[in-house]
Amino acid sequence: MGVFVAVDTGGTFTDLVMFDPASGDVRYTKSLTTHENPIEGLLHCVEKARVELTATEVFKHGTTLVINTLLERSGPATALVTTRGFRDLLEFGRGNRTEPFNLFYRRHPPLVPRELRFEVSERVDGRGIIVATPARAEIEALAAELERRGVAAVAVAFLNSYLEPANELAVAEWLRELLPRCYVATGVELTREWYEFERTATSVANAYTGPKIGRYIGALGGALGERRFTGRLLLMGSNGGVLSAEHAASAPILLVESGPVGGCIGAGAYGKALGMGNLIAFDMGGTTAKCAVVRDGDFDIESIYYAGGYGRGTPVRAPVVDIDEVGAGGGSIAWLDGQNRLNVGPKSAGSFPGPVAYGRGGSEPTVTDANLLLGRLDPARFQGGEMQLDPEAARRALEARLAAPLGYAGEDGLLRLAAGILSITAVKMGEAIKRITVQRGRDPRDFALFAYGGGGPLHGLELARELAIPLVIVPPEAGNFSAIGMLLADIRRDDSRTFLRRLEADTIAAMEQEFYAMEAAVRRSLEADFPGVPLAFERMAELRFVGQYHTVRVPVASEDLASFRQSFHRIYRARYGHAIERAPVEIVSLHCAALARTAQPRIERLAGELPRRAPERTKTRPVYFAEAGGTLPTKVFARRDLPIGFADTGPAVIEEYGSTTLLGPGDRFEIGRLGEIRIAVRQHERR
Repeated sequence: MGVFVAVDTGGTFTDLVMFDPASGDVRYTKSLTTHENPIEGLLHCVEKARVELTATEVFKHGTTLVINTLLERSGPATALVTTRGFRDLLEFGRGNRTEPFNLFYRRHPPLVPRELRFEVSERVDGRGIIVATPARAEIEALAAELERRGVAAVAVAFLNSYLEPANELAVAEWLRELLPRCYVATGVELTREWYEFERTATSVANAYTGPKIGRYIGALGGALGERRFTGRLLLMGSNGGVLSAEHAASAPILLVESGPVGGCIGAGAYGKALGMGNLIAFDMGGTTAKCAVVRDGDFDIESIYYAGGYGRGTPVRAPVVDIDEVGAGGGSIAWLDGQNRLNVGPKSAGSFPGPVAYGRGGSEPTVTDANLLLGRLDPARFQGGEMQLDPEAARRALEARLAAPLGYAGEDGLLRLAAGILSITAVKMGEAIKRITVQRGRDPRDFALFAYGGGGPLHGLELARELAIPLVIVPPEAGNFSAIGMLLADIRRDDSRTFLRRLEADTIAAMEQEFYAMEAAVRRSLEADFPGVPLAFERMAELRFVGQYHTVRVPVASEDLASFRQSFHRIYRARYGHAIERAPVEIVSLHCAALARTAQPRIERLAGELPRRAPERTKTRPVYFAEAGGTLPTKVFARRDLPIGFADTGPAVIEEYGSTTLLGPGDRFEIGRLGEIRIAVRQHERR
């Protein structure tokens, strides 16, 4: 068995983990992300970790390139081909007003301007019967016009193609033949659900990102090949599974949340291994903070994702792990608005110029600069000593940009200001956690907080205290944990179809037939990329009470009608607090997922070799704690020196390559059997 490698390219850092099952060797490294050419940062990590690509069996990769292309609108000229009379579907969108009291509300403009949206004479009626077939001559004339306009990508999305895709697939095939250099995407190749606006927007987003992602995957494969890599390149999908490089290039929109998903997979794997049912996976990186709920090792999958935010951004009808994200990371900039109020983020200093303390030309104070000023970070040991931080530069930036305008004088004022920056950051991150717990009918106190990323362990205890979460878990090598999660990811392929039926006695048999057809289609699709791989299937259905619009997702684990109805009522009641037992229920859509195991390391070996004896000496340094009203002498531990079973109390700092864990006064920690830090959180006295 060969070597396993996973690389996560984030907004600030690129993380790598390598595991050799033969020797048990585990290596971790980080490099600043090279935004102009992310492959450079990736290869730098490969070189730093001394990875033998010739011996590498599987190379898994997660990237933020897709979401960045959508948010930055850096894709090429893209056209939309749609049914005659529906040219402006992207403009119409949905009629709901998501911000009813905002007089200045505007949705983000469509990715395709009106002059690049074209109509075709075709029609499928609401029963799935072809009424009008597109003419080849019309498509030939359209192709000539697209070529004249220099279009690099085309999305084809027809009105009722989810019922009968023949017209849409035929036009796409003609365009691929007539425009061989053009990237052509369809809606039905991604989703067979009836939402015409979302299905069209998804096909557009897929086409818009296709050329750039295709070039990137090709260039990455070429760069690895030049270094004699002959293993399998896999991309981390937003659905929690990995995709072949070929499938990812043909459907790049499936990578829209490629990077953050790895951490959720890792949290689920550790949760199962530790026997912990309920976790909140919390990842704080350099640009954003992400959180997701993990229950019994599994995470929720959403059918729709909004690139750019709900109500304003581009809807993507594709399976995505249910992650909430907020612009709060180590590089988030602290700034004053027109009324001299302190704000943090969402703008980030990123990897270049980065926080002021990085010494790369940054001039605006960030969350990392505030942490450094408060003594939470060791300027000489950041990233294991690979980066030297400049605390004096951070101090000058905070004084000039924030302290002086706000009237915070002296050392004490500067420390209180820095603590205020972190308090605002914590509030923003806490709101994200509440959105995936409290607003979904879940009590955060019933969960443990699983903190990772470069900043997750540094801020996790404060968040847990604020939300009354009793336990925080910090996994080994938390700063590289999303890459670890990718190592543990399996192959996954999803399919979804509209299935509008009342939940009645004869519905179960019809649903079973539809699932059988979906599973056969997914099996054919997966076997084209992974021939002979054994598959397991998961079935889900989206249900609602008749007359409602929104649905809840229910596992299909039984063919018994009463049990299925009871499962819907239980899930509905947990989310909304009530359920009308006698009200009629209908199924809206069916979802099928095929899963196949990939070769992966055993989780207990990822912590590497742990020491057998406790450290003989413990050094201290002053760290500012707002709850204590000042600076306290704080014990400093090197995580690699702590054996399983070692325990102590805070205040304490536990340093490791890639991240730092901060414990407040009264917090108690212990090193668990997988090398994890288990922290019992001292709660505030509430009056």
